[in-house]
Amino acid sequence: MRAAPTILHLDMDAFFAAAEQAAKPSLRGKPVVVGGLGPRGVVATASYEARRFGVHSAMPMGQARRLAPNAAYLVARFAFYRSISEQVMELLGRLSPLVEPLSLDEAFVDLEAGGVADDSASARAAGERLRADILAATGLTGSVGLAGSKMIAKIASEEAKPDGLVLIEPGTERELLGPRSVRILPGVGPATGEHLRRAGMTTVGDLVEAGEDELVRLLGKAHGASLYRMAQGYDDRPVVAERDAKSVSVEDTFDVDLHDRVRIRTEVERLAERCVGRLRASGHSGRTIVLKVRRYDFSTLTRSETLRGPTDDPVVVREAAARLLEAVDTTGGVRLLGVGVSGLADYTQEDLFAQFAEAAEAAAGGRDAGEAEAVAAEPAASLPGGPGQAAPVEERRWSPGQDVRHAVHGAGWVQGSGVGRVTVRFEEPWSAPGRVRTFAVDDPDLEPSEPLPLVRGTGGPERSEAAGGGAAA
Repeated sequence: MRAAPTILHLDMDAFFAAAEQAAKPSLRGKPVVVGGLGPRGVVATASYEARRFGVHSAMPMGQARRLAPNAAYLVARFAFYRSISEQVMELLGRLSPLVEPLSLDEAFVDLEAGGVADDSASARAAGERLRADILAATGLTGSVGLAGSKMIAKIASEEAKPDGLVLIEPGTERELLGPRSVRILPGVGPATGEHLRRAGMTTVGDLVEAGEDELVRLLGKAHGASLYRMAQGYDDRPVVAERDAKSVSVEDTFDVDLHDRVRIRTEVERLAERCVGRLRASGHSGRTIVLKVRRYDFSTLTRSETLRGPTDDPVVVREAAARLLEAVDTTGGVRLLGVGVSGLADYTQEDLFAQFAEAAEAAAGGRDAGEAEAVAAEPAASLPGGPGQAAPVEERRWSPGQDVRHAVHGAGWVQGSGVGRVTVRFEEPWSAPGRVRTFAVDDPDLEPSEPLPLVRGTGGPERSEAAGGGAAA
């Protein structure tokens, strides 16, 4: 624990939804919900206006629509959010070499390590300066918590929301925590919280009063002892600049349960390709291939296979995932599939592919790698409803929230599409709310576009192409 509040926690306010509101002037001050828009989609982020109706993250999208039928429902644009996140993380890096990102919109910063703060006054000044810099660079707001530990700094940033700063002086932690729910402590989820409630402990003060021995008896030595220390406000975890990834994975939930075995295998192979893309982007390879299958009855199965060495070869991962699928009963249908790679390393076993290809060929009855590629590609184009099948033009090209550019009307975004038509609102982040126009979905003057920066003239990864009006490839 530190004697000065020099650990900062930044949490951007309703990040995805706020970014959409900043990009679309007509949505400012209105309820906005970002997430998967299919029947089984879930809410990724809801604006504060939408939260007043009870909409929150991880809620099924169908329930959100019932609670807030007049909200704007938009697909998530992760590349856009990532570009904004990079701007924010760059600003954090100017404060200190010790920045610990937790997600695209959240991070810890050790202000003391950066030499920018050594007491409450200088810490507060650094926090306020950071909030102003983020607003100037991105047009978005973030909430800042300052404290002598990571746990208390995160609690402080929650109290600061939205668009605020809260500093908690070291030495006041127990007074702060005492009346709070036990769920405020890290590691206390619904199950642990219910277990403690049954034992008569609902507040953090109750945990301190019960004592360490009682918590160890209830929760085990490691968890009980750790929880008792945190209940007293003690948290000595350092800010760690490099957080090593333990695994890389991707998964998809399908709007309609998959029953066709060939279609299921095709989706698994497609997920394996995406997973390898993320694996390579992170600069890693991995030894253990993991398959996740959630069946029609919500039962979830995982199967894994450990290779003789780490790999980042898509053929190796794809064939391993396909073999794991053979051991899973998909009778009745599949609602979710996922492929992951764990046991990460910073190198690749060079001869692993040759070794693995021999085993794959034997398992496939002599099929070689080239034939495997062909088998993986064929069903996508031939299966009814498969990913390669020609979809209705409006479904394939125009999603709510998507950036577009018209040869005459300029930049805009898709409000909706259907029955051969697409509705577009033409406006820019720095303009007044724009006009709405409707076009045929195949109008040659309307094309997908890269996002514009939220603050005019700030540039960013997508600035040059967007400013020139070029369509995305």
